[in-house]
Amino acid sequence: MANKNTQGFGLIAAGMLGQTPATQGLGKYKIDAGYATTLYNGGAVASAAGYIVDGQGTDTAIIGTLNGIFYNAATTLKPTFANFYTQVTPANSEDIDAFVFDSPTQQYVVSTDAAVAQAGFLETYDMNASAGSDITGKSSSTLDIGDTSADAATFRLLRTAEDPENEDITVGFASVVVVPNLIELQS
Repeated sequence: MANKNTQGFGLIAAGMLGQTPATQGLGKYKIDAGYATTLYNGGAVASAAGYIVDGQGTDTAIIGTLNGIFYNAATTLKPTFANFYTQVTPANSEDIDAFVFDSPTQQYVVSTDAAVAQAGFLETYDMNASAGSDITGKSSSTLDIGDTSADAATFRLLRTAEDPENEDITVGFASVVVVPNLIELQS
């Protein structure tokens, strides 16, 4: 049976490890005003020189996933919220606020890019390169099943997401639950 999903949907926050209540708290970080890479809602983010950057790379220690941004628009000087970041020119060249799901025990639902064997569960995987919609701002990235490791990749695959229309692990685009494996803790 084929899965209903036909593309990825990034990382969707879905509870906490250990079945503790999910408060969906967000940490506030900064994106450098001149950063030129698009960061999609539901995409993994990391840090470099104290700023949020794309974290979808191979074996990247992440902070969490992007949920949205805030900045003052240069043309109107009005507060502006968006659910993703694309290079903008903020007023007075100020940095952009990024809101990130940053709990190291946050679980996420993500789509696989290929079939995954039951033996591949509890292994670690990286995400595919950053991709998404410049209209909705939502990530379309998938879990890279071809890039696996016992413990050196970014996310650990825990189980299927129990989504009846997308739980066939013998084909691509199955919905699975992952938890960050390589975390960059912020102080």
